[in-house]
Amino acid sequence: MERTNWTTEIEFILQGLSEYPKAEKVLFVICLVMYLVILLGNSTLITLTILDPCLHTPMYFFLANLSFLDLLYTSSFVPSMLIHFLSEKKTISFTGCVVQMSVAYAMGSTVCVLLAVMAYDRYVAICNPLRYPIIMSKALCAQMAAGSWGIGFLNSLKETVLAVRLSFCGRNVINHFVCEMLAFIKLACTDITLNQIVILLGNVIFLFTPLLLICISYIFILSTVLRINSAEGRKKAFSTCSAHMTVVTMYYGTLLFIYMKPKSKDPTFDKLIALHYGVVTPMLNPIIYSLRNMEVHGAMRKLLSRHCFWRKG
Repeated sequence: MERTNWTTEIEFILQGLSEYPKAEKVLFVICLVMYLVILLGNSTLITLTILDPCLHTPMYFFLANLSFLDLLYTSSFVPSMLIHFLSEKKTISFTGCVVQMSVAYAMGSTVCVLLAVMAYDRYVAICNPLRYPIIMSKALCAQMAAGSWGIGFLNSLKETVLAVRLSFCGRNVINHFVCEMLAFIKLACTDITLNQIVILLGNVIFLFTPLLLICISYIFILSTVLRINSAEGRKKAFSTCSAHMTVVTMYYGTLLFIYMKPKSKDPTFDKLIALHYGVVTPMLNPIIYSLRNMEVHGAMRKLLSRHCFWRKG
């Protein structure tokens, strides 16, 4: 077959659930509602973190970064996915496909590193509370956040550059809702061994290294908390970590299930699991962090009362 260079007008077909048109209509409604919740929830958390001085702490600074990541990640593919749910033509340009892949890889890698950074923040807060303001200075927090973003984008750049150098032979059907890196490179008519090795190494580094650091942080946190004499003190210490532990469990649980489970005979199941990771997790993050968080509730009340005051004025 004739090879197609990436500079030509090549298009890819995102198969999604084309064989189940009624299911796509249901998914459109569900994903639209979840995307609106993602936009509202994460934008609200970012706004509260910026406007309320009480939330000008390292924990909420990193949380705002996580919310911004979720907004960028979902906005890179959900709008086009919603359009494809309702249209018969489910094509995407080469450039659009590459943008989706690169943004998804950058945001996914950054989230992994950022969750490890947030675990370190909780470790310092509980294990070294007296030195916490000194250790977690504004400069260090900015450097750690910038480092998380930088590492994520470098990992994405490496994967993307290797992918766009491949040649394609017209087999342009991607059996997924979005452009996924492995599904994309498998359409190439050249050797993809290097790409597969680099992706595997990247997954190991960005999945297991941050997860190991998170586990080590929580081992020290647990050891410190168990030495606290009062039950109220232990409860308060655990409450500061509960939201982060829930998000880590949900995020890594889904990722590890995707990468480590045996390959399913029904690709529809795999696509729905990936959709859960891509949409449900970003939707739940702001809900988890604000559900039992009195500081966020207080900031919300102040913002609403200020808005009511302006309207009356």
